[in-house]
Amino acid sequence: MSRDPSSTRKITASDVAERVGVSKWTVSRAFTDGASIAPDVRERVLQAAAEMGYSPNLLARSLTTRSSRLVALVVDELGNPNQLFLINEATRQLQARGFSSLLLNLSPEYGPAAALRLADQFQVDGIMFMGTSLNQELIELAQKIRRVPLVVVSRNSSLSNIPFVTTDGYAAGAEIADLFLSQGLRRIGHMTGPASERTELRRLDGFRDRLEACGVPLACVLHADHYRRDQAMQALLKYLGATPREQRIEALFCESDILAIGALDALHSTGNLHRLAVVGFDDIEMASAPPYQLTTFRQPVDHLVAEAIRRILDPDALDAGSLLAPGTLVLRGSHRRLG
Repeated sequence: MSRDPSSTRKITASDVAERVGVSKWTVSRAFTDGASIAPDVRERVLQAAAEMGYSPNLLARSLTTRSSRLVALVVDELGNPNQLFLINEATRQLQARGFSSLLLNLSPEYGPAAALRLADQFQVDGIMFMGTSLNQELIELAQKIRRVPLVVVSRNSSLSNIPFVTTDGYAAGAEIADLFLSQGLRRIGHMTGPASERTELRRLDGFRDRLEACGVPLACVLHADHYRRDQAMQALLKYLGATPREQRIEALFCESDILAIGALDALHSTGNLHRLAVVGFDDIEMASAPPYQLTTFRQPVDHLVAEAIRRILDPDALDAGSLLAPGTLVLRGSHRRLG
C-alpha cells in the first residue's frame, strides 16, 4: 500500500504494520530505544514508515510509558546573550537524546505559578532552572509536580535539596583579581547584574576575598538591573559623571560579558577607552569582536548542560549532587589599562 499524496488521512502504526506484515506493537517497538525486536524487522519497519510518511505519536505514547520526553527550561533573563547560548546547547543535547524542551520564560506578567502549571499539564520529565531568582514559590510548586527532578544550571543554589551544576565562580573571581593585581592596579570595582534569590554566582565573593587578602579593598560595586548592554552603559556613565577623574577606579570586573560590553561602550562614548581595565564573564560571541577584544572567563557550557541533563534523565545520577566545574580565563586586550 502506497500513500496517496492527495490524501489528508494520517498514516497510522496499523497501516505500517499491514504493509510489513507485523503487529502494530512491533511497529511501536521499532521506534522505541532498547525495545526487544529483531534487527532485520526493525529495518523493514523503519523503511516502510519512511516511505509512507509515518511518525509515531509521542503524546499518545506518553500515556502508556508515563514519560512525556519533555524537559522544561525555566529562564527569566533572555536579554542576556549567554542565556540564549545555554538554551541552544540544552535543546541540542536534549534532542540528541530523543527529548524535546518546553521553554518557560518568567516575567512580571507570567510568574512561576503559571509556568509551573504549564509544566505540570505537559507532564515534563524534569526541570532545568536557568534563571536568576529561584524563589520559594517556584520551589514549592516544582516539588508538587510529581517530584520531578529540578536542577539549577550555571548558578549556585543555596538550597541543599536542589542540586546545581555551574562554573566555580569563586575560583574564577580570585583568578580575575590576580590578573588585575599583577598589573599593579589597586583601585578596583565590580559590576553586578540583577539581585538573586536563593541562587548565586560567587564570582564577587572570590574576587573580593582575593583582593582583601592582598590588602586591596574593593573600591565600589556598580549595579545593573538587567543583563543588558544599555543598563551597564548607564551604570558606568553615572559613575563616571559623579566621580572625579583622579578618584576613579582603574579596573572593573563585570559579572557577565554583556555588562562588560556595555561598560566598554560607555568608556568609548566618553573618550575613556583603555583608561579602565575591563574583564567580563561567559565568553559570548561579541566578546572577541574587534571593537571590544574583551578579556573574559569562559564557562564549559557543553559540559555543564550535559551534567544537568544527566542528573535529570539518568536514574543512576539522581543522587549525584552538585557540581562546580573549572573554567578558562581568555586573555584578549580589554584587561590592559593604558596611561
